[in-house]
Amino acid sequence: MATIPVREFFSIGDVCDLTDLKPHVLRYWESQFRFLHPAKNRSGNRVYQRREVELIMLVKDLLYVDKYTIEGARSRVEEYRKNGTLKTASRDALEASAVDSLESELQKVVAALDGTDLEDPAPEDEQGELGVGE
Repeated sequence: MATIPVREFFSIGDVCDLTDLKPHVLRYWESQFRFLHPAKNRSGNRVYQRREVELIMLVKDLLYVDKYTIEGARSRVEEYRKNGTLKTASRDALEASAVDSLESELQKVVAALDGTDLEDPAPEDEQGELGVGE
């Protein structure tokens, strides 16, 4: 996940790319969190505002990192709203996600510089050396 580009509106595909979530997850969350209600354009496609993308990142952080249930995440967001810290909490979740993304990218760069590949530990020429049944 990269930082959110300077735009006011995002398609569901853009939001999926930014948050590393699938469209069906976003649509489900819309049914579970009443504050996630993107507008629809003339074509009927969802149009998310920047604020909603930040809230999605907060919900993702609560569910996937802090391991809240849907109901627990709903309650936690409501607490943030009552305390007046919702905007801060959603921005913190966005920043944490950006840091995690940067750390992952840096690990890939270090692995490439070291000559190791994090995703494929064995070079291609070594994988095919052994025949079937050996």
